[in-house]
Amino acid sequence: MKFDLVINLERMDDSLDMREVVAHVTEMVQMADEGGFAIAWAAEHHALEMTIAPGPFQLLAHWAAHTSQIRLGTAVAVAPYWHPIKLAGEAALLDLLSGGRLEFGIGRGAYQREFDRMMRGMPQNLGVPMMLEMIPALKALWQGDYAHEGEYWSFPAATSCPKPLQKPHPPIWVAARDPGTFNAAVREGHNIMTWPLTRPFSELEEYQRRFESALAAAPGVSRPKFMTMRHVGIYARQGGEEPFITAIQRQGRQFENLFRNLAPVVNGFPVEVDPALLTNQAEYSRENLLENVILGTPEQAIAKLKRYEAAGVDHFCFNSAYGLPLEHQKRSLRLFIDEVMPAFAGSTVRQAALA
Repeated sequence: MKFDLVINLERMDDSLDMREVVAHVTEMVQMADEGGFAIAWAAEHHALEMTIAPGPFQLLAHWAAHTSQIRLGTAVAVAPYWHPIKLAGEAALLDLLSGGRLEFGIGRGAYQREFDRMMRGMPQNLGVPMMLEMIPALKALWQGDYAHEGEYWSFPAATSCPKPLQKPHPPIWVAARDPGTFNAAVREGHNIMTWPLTRPFSELEEYQRRFESALAAAPGVSRPKFMTMRHVGIYARQGGEEPFITAIQRQGRQFENLFRNLAPVVNGFPVEVDPALLTNQAEYSRENLLENVILGTPEQAIAKLKRYEAAGVDHFCFNSAYGLPLEHQKRSLRLFIDEVMPAFAGSTVRQAALA
């Protein structure tokens, strides 16, 4: 099992200087590069300080200039926010600038609040058919001239300029949740990204059943990779979980706000929601978090992650950015690299090679 890192530029309030945030995130990605992580992932979100990611390819290009080996991925480029020609060109340019390190992740989008602003209130569920129409168009544009007449996009013959360095194109990862998306992605041989978030391990098992069902329905297709992401917090001694639990619970309230438009966002910061309006907070209880996310000492984290390895997860994605204070993020990642990753044969600790 290999390990990936997803990290965002983020602020919980405006007391933190953005230059400090950028420096911190860059250092985290450099640590992941030196420590043997396979991929560093950057998101796409708009008008939110809790996930400052308006241009994932800009951020990945910055990381490319400050790392040497780690691959660089979009998790995810939000299909409805892009024109296929622009997205094909931006992705190919990043692949070129990074020396062929792009992992191209694409998805439908997350928050209805964003769709209200970016897509004139379009229901976010329409992002799925838009994404499924866009993927083959991108692959064609990466090959040469291509004209498209579809339900969501139409354009005369054009091609991606530049072309990606990787041939025939960078690896494609599809954010999948419903069975139809699994089937469509696996049928074309694309890798799968999943987000159980704070839900029980059974949520991951359900995603894996959908993955296996999609494989069974696509005979002859080489097995794609399966990735899952969880919040991670590693601390040296028992009893060090409080900062991590507090951060995840606060982010959980923000998520429900953004999904359901419960309270305003002022100058990029979500307003605290009236607790009486929240209906999805049981999974953020202390007991549930300690059970279902990777919180613990290195020994506890290894025991939890062995379940994912045994289940056949190819890439486990370490979610480090969820409003956690920067110093805790850094210590957690250092402990993970030094004391957790060596327990997994699929990880490659580059520090040993550099020593």
